[in-house]
Amino acid sequence: MKFLPFGPNDRLDSVDISGMEERARPNEGSQSDAPLLSEYAGDADMVELITYFVGEMNNRVQSIEKAWQEQDKERLRDYAHQIKGAAAGYGFPQITDSAAKLERELNEEATIADLSERVEALIGLCRRATASPDGK
Repeated sequence: MKFLPFGPNDRLDSVDISGMEERARPNEGSQSDAPLLSEYAGDADMVELITYFVGEMNNRVQSIEKAWQEQDKERLRDYAHQIKGAAAGYGFPQITDSAAKLERELNEEATIADLSERVEALIGLCRRATASPDGK
């Protein structure tokens, strides 16, 4: 084992940790089947609202898929924007972040390959959304 030549009174200069938090997060595009639970799932006042939001998720996914198939970037941008705001309000920050990335790339005229990756990631997260810890 090799140790750095620092004593108790020595110090390291600042370490650049930018980007570490994002790299430590699970990949948003991963095909995980684990349910995605709302941060507000334990709040009795929110359960009914979250259940409704999650219940409507299939319709949202179908709308996104249709807009993507038709290459209707304007509608896709609108859906991403709507989901971004709604997911934030119902305690799904992963969905919010994914929708925001898609919306940003649509605004920046990203390539079809980049957009495809973002659309798939958002749809995957939306399908995993659940209102209860047991995934129902």
